[in-house]
Amino acid sequence: MSKNLLIVESPSKARTIKKFVGPDFRVLASVGHIRDLPVKELGVDIEKNFKPHYVTISGKGKIIKELCAAAKDAEQIFLAPDPDREGEAIAWHIAALLKVDDEQIRRVLFTEITRSGIQSGLARPRQIDLSLVNAQQARRILDRIVGYQVSPFLWKTLYRGLSAGRVQTVAVRIICEREEEIENFRPREYWELFADLKTAAAEKFTAKCLQYKKHKLTIADGETAATHRQALEQASYRVTKIAEKELKKSPSPPFTTSTLQQESTRRFRLAPARTMRIAQQLYEGIDVEGTPVGLITYMRTDSVRIAGEAMHGIRQFIETRYGKDYLAPKPRYFQTKKKNIQDAHEAIRPTRFDLPPEQLEKQLSREQFKLYRLIWNRFAASQMASARYLQKSIDITAGDYLFRVSGQTPVFDGFQRLTNDGREKESKPDGLPVKIAEQDTLELEKLRADQKFTEPPPRLSEGTLIKELDRLGIGRPSTYASIVSTIIDRKYIEKVKGSLQPTELGKVTNRILVNGMPEIFNVQFTSVMEEDLDNIEANRKDWLEVLREFYTPFKKSLDHLNEKRQTIKESVQEKTEHKCDLCGAPMLIKWSKNGRFLACSAFPKCKNTRPLEAPEVELREDKSCPECGSPMVLKEGRFGKFWACSTYPKCRGTLPFTLDINCPEADCDGQIVEKRTRKGKTFYGCSNYPKCKFATWNEPIGRSCPACGHPILERRIRKSQANALVCPGCKAEFPEEEEQK
Repeated sequence: MSKNLLIVESPSKARTIKKFVGPDFRVLASVGHIRDLPVKELGVDIEKNFKPHYVTISGKGKIIKELCAAAKDAEQIFLAPDPDREGEAIAWHIAALLKVDDEQIRRVLFTEITRSGIQSGLARPRQIDLSLVNAQQARRILDRIVGYQVSPFLWKTLYRGLSAGRVQTVAVRIICEREEEIENFRPREYWELFADLKTAAAEKFTAKCLQYKKHKLTIADGETAATHRQALEQASYRVTKIAEKELKKSPSPPFTTSTLQQESTRRFRLAPARTMRIAQQLYEGIDVEGTPVGLITYMRTDSVRIAGEAMHGIRQFIETRYGKDYLAPKPRYFQTKKKNIQDAHEAIRPTRFDLPPEQLEKQLSREQFKLYRLIWNRFAASQMASARYLQKSIDITAGDYLFRVSGQTPVFDGFQRLTNDGREKESKPDGLPVKIAEQDTLELEKLRADQKFTEPPPRLSEGTLIKELDRLGIGRPSTYASIVSTIIDRKYIEKVKGSLQPTELGKVTNRILVNGMPEIFNVQFTSVMEEDLDNIEANRKDWLEVLREFYTPFKKSLDHLNEKRQTIKESVQEKTEHKCDLCGAPMLIKWSKNGRFLACSAFPKCKNTRPLEAPEVELREDKSCPECGSPMVLKEGRFGKFWACSTYPKCRGTLPFTLDINCPEADCDGQIVEKRTRKGKTFYGCSNYPKCKFATWNEPIGRSCPACGHPILERRIRKSQANALVCPGCKAEFPEEEEQK
């Protein structure tokens, strides 16, 4: 019988830890939180000092029973959820449910899932830190109050199912305001002058005009550009200065949660939530030659601190692998400019310096390998020598004008031998002349005036949004990914070619909440709340005091918003010139979960509705309504195309829209129908469903297979290869071009 019980969050982490702790420990997993606020009610008694009402999470009864049974037989219970506020709260909830003597329970922290990391954590047990627990409780209660008291206002104003959030609403606001900047941006014309020059040795190069009469040259229009150009065509060109100097470029610090998500999004197009799932796998343990190994330290951190043991290990690796020249002369220590970092854990780094990425490529999935290599390279590069460049610039005068051309030549690659972050494109020295000296006269070959226009600020991507949230002090490392995922899932924001853009729903919701509660949904207020939560964790502020300070202005602002609800609701319902088909009353544009639609203004007496932008329809005399015999029209609904009676709403007869391809199933007289799933994905099934269960994701083609005679083929759409027609029976493939011919 094991004397000790060790409880972690994740089953995969539990499997890894079992290999390191020996038979004296029984290792179990809580599988995340076991208690939380109830789903269908506020769960916070505001009148009784914000007392939370915690309930057991659905489906966790069996796990709790197992944990309680194991706790009865254990001498010591070690609680080891993740080393952050959330993990501390999970440990607190587990301790409350185990119902054992407090002296039996110890909290331990594992910042890396390795043998040394586990032993170090077990050697430093402590009591549960109630300051961390209260900081997590305060955040949870704040978010619950905002979500459960503001969201119903949106339901009554727009439609049921919308949500508001203390942080997510501010994130939507940031994106909406960036979109407004882009929409309101007015391009400004400007011109630049370039001279194609030739030296006495016939070397050609191009220089840019920077100054006129020792002031920065600014050209606003083509007429001014022509005047300067005319003067320059008559001028003589002479080299007045050649300068060379060596520049150094230092490596970036190791990753924090924010910078890891930014770089992963930029390089691999991985969503932040996906990045964190992969990082969690690397942290909890990957099988390496049959033994689970935690490959990186804890991945939710805002610190760039490096442990002394890790510093020594990576510097030893660099000197052995690359030589002493590539090792930074002294250990590099980094500092962050942010003022409200927790610094509870060191930066994200590899745990084993004898396991470089190339050694694990076969043991890791493609995404795991890419992320592990990114983390490894960033950490190793932080302790490598600086890259060095020789910068050369040439100044040329032409009367009152100054031209310049410059470039950089690599001298020593340093840390860039291992990684190049790609943020700066080094200018190429190829275009610079070699046989040139000061006071040389140059020949003007061509003078060029380029018209340009200022550009609007770029839209935010998932990575740059996280960078902005991090810069503004909004959210914590553990919340960035969920913030981005939530606003996209709620359809407030959509991804368009990698950029985040507000939807119409997002713009309307943002306008309602920001205009209605400006004191609450703003960057400064949200940032101050994050500082208050940090102060609770540091035991500098009482968590109930923070809740009271928040709730007073929040309640006042919410009451004021509810007083204006009817006015706000009317403002988002646009009047139209359309008349109701049934009663003749004017139609209004309203909102639903499927978007905007037309509804009769006489509601609830008249409940007529129709699509906002009804597509043009063509009567099909060959299609007769099964109910009244009238011609039918083709329409598109939530689950795909269908035939509808042209006399709707008097007659509601419908027929399925088929592809005029017979169902391939034996003894079935149905035809194939194009349909859509609840999430909008197109598939093809039989019109006789549910009697016939035929279905396929691929587009059917009404042509039999030349090889086996199967009645249909399917079109397979491929990214890296040409599309093909595939037989679902014998799997034979045929070029798509044959079908097109």
